[in-house]
Amino acid sequence: MVEDVVTCDGETTLETVAERMLGRDVGSVVVTNDGNPYGIVTESDLIHAAYHTGRPLAEIPTHRVASHPLVTVDPGQPIGTAIDRMRSENIKKLVVVDDLEVVGIVTTYDLIRRWGDVSADIREIERGRVRRSDKWSTQQ
Repeated sequence: MVEDVVTCDGETTLETVAERMLGRDVGSVVVTNDGNPYGIVTESDLIHAAYHTGRPLAEIPTHRVASHPLVTVDPGQPIGTAIDRMRSENIKKLVVVDDLEVVGIVTTYDLIRRWGDVSADIREIERGRVRRSDKWSTQQ
């Protein structure tokens, strides 16, 4: 999970959002409404808005293109829950929210990057199960 999430309010223009994305090297900005998470604007949303409207990004407020309702997960949820949520909602970015406060974002890139660690953890758990089952089978 990336903890440094870029946010903006719904009236922020897409031009400003694009500048923030480029300046912070991120692919999305979480849109808030009265300080609460409302939606998300991604690089794809910027491209589609520019192409389909033909209007300058400086004229389009984020609330017009933000994906909402925002799909979220609690920070204490297992990674499998996050993966299932992303798959079922067909999304690449999942916002982590704790009591209406944005605390992070999980992306498919994060999951891919961490796959080696997760795989090693799974192998270690499996080895523990094998050892435990061997222990019980020898005591009979």
